[in-house]
Amino acid sequence: MKLTTLLENLEYTCCQGSTDLDIADVVYDSRKVQPKDLFVCIRGAVVDGHTFAREVADKGAAALVVEENVDVPENVTVIQVPDTRYALACISAAYFGHPARQLKTIGVTGTKGKTTTTYMVKSILENAGYHVGLIGTIEAIIGEKTIPAVNTTPESYVIQKYFREMVDAGCDCVVMEVSSQALMLHRTSGFVFDFGIFTNIEPDHIGPNEHRDFQHYLECKAMLLKQCKVGIVNRDDKHFDQIIAGHTCQLETFGFSPKADLRAEDAKLVSGKGMLGIDYHVKGLMDFQVEIDIPGKFSIYNSLTAIAICRHFKVSEEDIVSALKVAKVKGRIEMIKVSDEFTLMIDYAHNAMALESLLTTLREYHPHRLVCLFGCGGNRSKLRRYEMGETSGKLADLTIITSDNPRYEEPQAIIDDIKVGMAKTDGKYVEIIDRKEAIAYAIHHGEPGDIIVLAGKGHEDYQEIKGKKYPMDERVLIADILAGR
Repeated sequence: MKLTTLLENLEYTCCQGSTDLDIADVVYDSRKVQPKDLFVCIRGAVVDGHTFAREVADKGAAALVVEENVDVPENVTVIQVPDTRYALACISAAYFGHPARQLKTIGVTGTKGKTTTTYMVKSILENAGYHVGLIGTIEAIIGEKTIPAVNTTPESYVIQKYFREMVDAGCDCVVMEVSSQALMLHRTSGFVFDFGIFTNIEPDHIGPNEHRDFQHYLECKAMLLKQCKVGIVNRDDKHFDQIIAGHTCQLETFGFSPKADLRAEDAKLVSGKGMLGIDYHVKGLMDFQVEIDIPGKFSIYNSLTAIAICRHFKVSEEDIVSALKVAKVKGRIEMIKVSDEFTLMIDYAHNAMALESLLTTLREYHPHRLVCLFGCGGNRSKLRRYEMGETSGKLADLTIITSDNPRYEEPQAIIDDIKVGMAKTDGKYVEIIDRKEAIAYAIHHGEPGDIIVLAGKGHEDYQEIKGKKYPMDERVLIADILAGR
């Protein structure tokens, strides 16, 4: 592809060489450069691509995209731009033939609810006959192919590559999670979302390598409403006015508020044999009853968000209702049927905030006992262990402390840290280092009316010990336990 074509949507200065070049590939990892490639110098948290300018030139790179002057031979074209991350997004879109123009694109941002909402949208749209690609925290789904995720939102080049593969696989729309980091680092630049969704915002991801403070976090997330045609926002969020400030899209709202365009009314908790759910009435822009087999108020928000999106696709109420009834997300309040007497679920809650939200929600169902099984990751903050121990001690009737990913730490040392937090409460607990044995204990000691939560692993299907990942899927462990293996 001609370099001029790749640069067509960018403002740039050609500092040396010619733009009338044939480019073989677009690369931003110096180790992968081949002759005739275009290398984009990205400033990372650890490494600055500009320091590899001479190295990639020696490897045969035909052109470099830079933010600052670099010393390379005169036969190498140098293109200077204000922001190489933004440039990479625009160049990648052009390189793959602007595939987003052939898809209906749906971007979901927010502190909580992104993953569940994207799977609900996928379920509804597929139930209505659409072919839907997905990019998110757990995986990317392209036709029959699934690719495990590294980041919630991949680098812009990877996004455009996935979009191209989706178009080629016959997809007509894509739903994706959009992190604040992705918006800040221009991973989702180079195209405009047809629909941008803002689920909610709470303090999170604030630290040296993420966001300097909550205001910066909010501003980055709100960038989505300047990169979409239709913005759909949670009207109930207390930061609503800040979220929509400066938006450039057509705006719609959802929530419980009478001011919301799409509202949830008459919400009721539902419980059955080994199952928990919620029932409510959709009012406003649509009018029908919904029941879903996922518990909690946040499940109403997630499903209402999905409805707010899918109504733009002319999906029937029947399709929405039937799809939401069967929508499941691996590792997100994922109920596993083991008994008619009690409920067991797997959830990814792996910090105190998520665990508190989950256990508080389940308390509303008035269980006989709320049982929480969890561990904490090794080589991570001890504070998280204290906080999770204290949270479970306060909110659960019984805590089963076990292993998560011990990494290079001794599992017992991690459990001892969790017990420091537990000691601040009157909560009962048992400690069982082996996670399978701990799950077996939870199942075999389940009492009628119990709700048992296996927290922390969620969708993960491995356990990390001493630098190696061993297969460990809690669904497999449960099946083995029930089969007596």
